Amino acid sequence: MNLELLDSLSLPGDGAKPNEDAFAHLETAALVLDGATPLGPSLLPGPSDAAWIAQFGARRLAAHLEDGDAPDKALKHALEDASRSFIGLSRQPIREKWQTPCASMMLVGLGEQKKLELLWFGDCAAIVARGGEVSVIGETLQKRREEAARAKMVAKTMNLSSAAGVNRPEIEPLLRAARNRINSGRNWLFSPDPRAAAHVARQELAVTQGDLILLVSDGFLALVSDYALYDPKALFAAVRRDGLAALGKILRAAEDADPEGEKYPRFKKSDDATALLLRVGQIPHASTGSA
Repeated sequence: MNLELLDSLSLPGDGAKPNEDAFAHLETAALVLDGATPLGPSLLPGPSDAAWIAQFGARRLAAHLEDGDAPDKALKHALEDASRSFIGLSRQPIREKWQTPCASMMLVGLGEQKKLELLWFGDCAAIVARGGEVSVIGETLQKRREEAARAKMVAKTMNLSSAAGVNRPEIEPLLRAARNRINSGRNWLFSPDPRAAAHVARQELAVTQGDLILLVSDGFLALVSDYALYDPKALFAAVRRDGLAALGKILRAAEDADPEGEKYPRFKKSDDATALLLRVGQIPHASTGSA
């Protein structure tokens, strides 16, 4: 069995800033990473630390998967790679955890006995359509609801527009305090910390030829979680009917209609949005891709 890439989309939240999402697709695996918005000065060369961790993670995970690693081994090795590279590139040591480049992740791989193995950190998700049933794997919907509630509270307390961006002096300290909890307890992310491999969330699903999988960053799933334009099943139907590019336009139109976050509380007007539509196929073929 293999995973056929039917459609893909990766949109920056702001055309003047780097896209801090990344993805990769291989014959029997695919993944999406969403770099967490930096909350201070960059420690690394390049457009942003968040773009670096997402792109580096996608490349190294894909390389280890292509070398034959099972998904959990590929993750372990990619985290070790990230740790070594970050130490070599960083301009200065990390003083507080919020400075750590980190990313949410959803990785799917076809294993033995027609099983789909899913590994994830944070708020990337997989929507799986099997036999007429659509299920959401991951914690995106819950985490986005919690973030909307925080954005609403902050806007009300500080009399601010909630969607004006995270790098504001009134808000940044609150977000840094929350980010300082990463890589502890249940708050692990893809980052230059090999210990995260032992804390990745995982699930297995039985799949058959023709089943469909939609891998998404939380910025794309905002169509469901934030703007309530679709439920998961309706979103899947719209993707199949209209394609991901059309859904990207609908997403941005909803955000443009509420630029201050008054109707849909959120910390920034638009987020990076990435989605891959995959089909479980039977005949292997060579295909790789990344962005």
